[in-house]
Amino acid sequence: MKLSLEEVENIADLARLSLTESEKKRYADELSVVLDYIEMLDEVNTDDIEGTNQVTELEDVVREDEVVESSDETKKKIIEQFPQKMGNLLKVKAVFSSSDEE
Repeated sequence: MKLSLEEVENIADLARLSLTESEKKRYADELSVVLDYIEMLDEVNTDDIEGTNQVTELEDVVREDEVVESSDETKKKIIEQFPQKMGNLLKVKAVFSSSDEE
């Protein structure tokens, strides 16, 4: 499967990468080789093979979430040590923002 430069540009945009023209061509060639190998896997008959999503037989250890109240003294110490704050609130960078807003 040969990737076009436009497809590589789209992938780079989704990954938020800026690529030079030479990088676009190189990645188009390299990713095309990887996709060719993946296409080869389509030729393998897996009809009688049961799906596997975990091979170590380990199981998740889970616990119930529970709210544990902290003392006012503990809360005050945390707030005092935090680098940016607004009153009693801790200021952090935006999580769901497309820019570098805080």
